[in-house]
Amino acid sequence: MLLDSTIAELRTLLSSKKISSRDLVEEAYGAVEKLNPKLSAFISVRDKKEALLDADRADSSVKGPLSGIPFCLKDAYVTKGLKTTAGSKVLDTFIPPYSASVVQKLVAGGAILIGKNNMDAWGHGSTNENTDYGAVKNPWDITRVAGGSSGGSAVAVATRMSAFAIGEDTGGSIRAPSSMCNVAGLKVTYGRVSRYGSIAYASSLDTVGPMAKSASDIAEVLSVIAGADPKDATSSRREVPAYGALLSKPLAGTRVGIPKEFLAGGLDTEVRRVFEDVVKTFESLGAMIVSVSIPSLAYAVPIYYLIATSETSSNLNRYDGVRFGQSRELFTEETMRRIIVGTYALKAGYHDELYTRATKGRTVLVREFDAVWNTCDILLGPTMPSVPYRFGDLMEDPVKLYLADIFTVPVNLTGLPSLALPAGFSEDGLPIGIQLIGKKFDEATLLSLGYAYERATDWHTKKPNMLS
Repeated sequence: MLLDSTIAELRTLLSSKKISSRDLVEEAYGAVEKLNPKLSAFISVRDKKEALLDADRADSSVKGPLSGIPFCLKDAYVTKGLKTTAGSKVLDTFIPPYSASVVQKLVAGGAILIGKNNMDAWGHGSTNENTDYGAVKNPWDITRVAGGSSGGSAVAVATRMSAFAIGEDTGGSIRAPSSMCNVAGLKVTYGRVSRYGSIAYASSLDTVGPMAKSASDIAEVLSVIAGADPKDATSSRREVPAYGALLSKPLAGTRVGIPKEFLAGGLDTEVRRVFEDVVKTFESLGAMIVSVSIPSLAYAVPIYYLIATSETSSNLNRYDGVRFGQSRELFTEETMRRIIVGTYALKAGYHDELYTRATKGRTVLVREFDAVWNTCDILLGPTMPSVPYRFGDLMEDPVKLYLADIFTVPVNLTGLPSLALPAGFSEDGLPIGIQLIGKKFDEATLLSLGYAYERATDWHTKKPNMLS
């Protein structure tokens, strides 16, 4: 398959006229037509004729860094003229009049939009079962979840329906499905990529990031979408590095910290085995492994869910069926639960006891992460505590569902970047991933370490059996 190639390889093939953008778009749509009915990775698919016209223009004139490369994105981003739902029937008829900044940047860079990916409604979930458009199925085992809430995007990349995708990470929503589907996914530093045009879950936690087959592809996409945006006051004005040119940065001597709290308990045996192998690989590449402690990690999940539900209660207030969207009765049970919890946390008399204490706990967590950088350069940990769950395993127990985010939510609370990478498989052939966590705006180091790890292993090249 052409879409097995990296973005850099595809760009070389396109430049030399050995392939055309039309070839790539045809292959992507062929995969969507064949596999999407089985996997439910897309909510909306763009008209193929429009995409092929874009491909022909790319072949004849457009020469951007992603010229002619097909992509898809989570349905949390508005797209002019193409239905945007955030995974909820509340927005089933919504056709946006403009496109999100991330879409505008990718299209300006020559990339070609294929469609919008399935997701947990409003981003509320870790399994992609909380969607009004049919649960996304894991291509490695269709009896299991793909992870959430950007599960459709992860499946699209894993099955080569697209060269890359754009997800959204509020508490692990890029990293969890990336790890469960054997693709790479980057949660960026808060403010690194504009959120303008994204449908908010929790505004102080939401981040826009790429999902792709490899760290090198992530670097290519990030170089296009990162940077300041006058339409988003939270976007950073920091200069955007040439991430692709920094991939070969030497790893020797890098101090890799492992928080002891990540390994304290609740970790699946097979996830622990894979993680230990990853540690050995980094040691063989010249990294220095350092044990560190972040005591407040034990409180990250309750802190996160108090803040996230409070902010979602505020954000979803606009969808009242009068000014915007359809009837509120169409909210899922999980979304209603989060609205109720958040509204309660913000209620007079409980605000200081719950929401204010959670924000103070967040500050403590930020300070503890800041202190860790005195002894290490990056952190290494599992992404998820278990292999992909079977459908229904978590949906009947909300607390168990929330605890599944134990390794991912601290990164969102602190605004740090984190790169999820394929790292191995269980005995049953289920993907297991790890994550690298870095200092703010140091995505370059994460990507270079990820690139070094991928050159030493071949996990990221593995594809689901349904593609063979």
